[in-house]
Amino acid sequence: MRGVTTPRRKFLKGFATTTAVGLAASAPASADEQVTYLVTAASDSAKRNVERAGYTVRNEIAAANVLLVAGPTDAADDIRSVNGVRRVATDAAYELGDSPVEAADRTEDAEYADRQWDKQVTEAFDAHETATGEGTRIAVVDTGVDATHPDLTDNVNTDLGRSFIDGESGPDSGPVHYHGTHVAGIAAATGERGVVGTAPDAEIVPIRVFPKEGPLLERISDCLLALDYAAEIGADAVNMSLGWSPRPPRENQTSRGVRRVVCERVCRSVLQRGTSVVVSAGNSDADLQHGGYRYMWSSLQSTFAVSATGPNDERSFYSNYGTNTIDVGAPGGGYETLEKTLSPDTDWPYPTNLVLSTVPGGSYAYLAGTSMASPQVAGLAALVRELAPDASPQQVHRAIERNADLTPGASDPELGAGRINAARTVESLTE
Repeated sequence: MRGVTTPRRKFLKGFATTTAVGLAASAPASADEQVTYLVTAASDSAKRNVERAGYTVRNEIAAANVLLVAGPTDAADDIRSVNGVRRVATDAAYELGDSPVEAADRTEDAEYADRQWDKQVTEAFDAHETATGEGTRIAVVDTGVDATHPDLTDNVNTDLGRSFIDGESGPDSGPVHYHGTHVAGIAAATGERGVVGTAPDAEIVPIRVFPKEGPLLERISDCLLALDYAAEIGADAVNMSLGWSPRPPRENQTSRGVRRVVCERVCRSVLQRGTSVVVSAGNSDADLQHGGYRYMWSSLQSTFAVSATGPNDERSFYSNYGTNTIDVGAPGGGYETLEKTLSPDTDWPYPTNLVLSTVPGGSYAYLAGTSMASPQVAGLAALVRELAPDASPQQVHRAIERNADLTPGASDPELGAGRINAARTVESLTE
């Protein structure tokens, strides 16, 4: 781990202090426009048969038997009739949504350790005496990562970094939105100058699924390609601080239901290849246990879903919850109510009750959201894999769950198995 004694540092003034996980649907395509279809294949001949039917297979995720097919907007039924095809749904794009709390202007000088309450409550600093994530790899599927930040530059692998935008892949470069850089710092900032991540010696591979310019639209198909790539490069964990509004059960049989099945297939294939898929639970304050609501990506069986907590170890007011959806909780910022979050009378007044991490331009910002909770767990997964490199993702998850705090079992609707404890988790692997 790089040095943990750092100079005092100015934080970014006027920077938005939160970012949301929830995404809003974009406008549909016009009738004469080519669209992408998510296709599950029932046989090896499906790709050939789809191409013989006159359609273009833009991408193939062979490990999951999923095809990404280009065709006109009214082609779903025709593609579904092709021999070897099982399910078909149109792709969808979603836009980064609103913040769970308002932004605040703030300039602050502070030692990183005094402000990183998230690492204090999870005992991450103590865990670094045993493991730092050395030799592990975390893929960050997000808006890109500023590899020039002094707390990230030693860890970011720009050679492996990729961009998946509208089915096109290539090296990632150019301007980045702050979200991905903040997430990367929570997971694996080195502490070279300002803040320390949960796994400060883990390698970060940035995988961009949001365009560099224009609306921040994320396509399901691009996320699937990013997940597949993360598994192909042998990532120990992939962090997905992405999602969209919870959907009611009546939509399970619609195109959204098919999309969920496709996503499950790909996530399962990633898991089978040894990569943990750690995802944020979402910021809608929604009960996912009752009423049959589902939230992508946390409602999938093959993902490890993380709810958000505040410095008081309570579920943050915005975080989704629900038994059989939430696996663990982790610091995401804020308190159990918005009023308390914004109150100056708490032990950790706003915005210092949010999560401090890296942002582009060599600076730092306080943000809140389940987006900030998820990379805490992705970093912890890297610590586990350092000590147990042959452990399966399921074994990694069980180690994290068994050593979590606050709950007596693994089915608490708000925190699952509990709020993560990094020190206890790594120590359990050395006994």
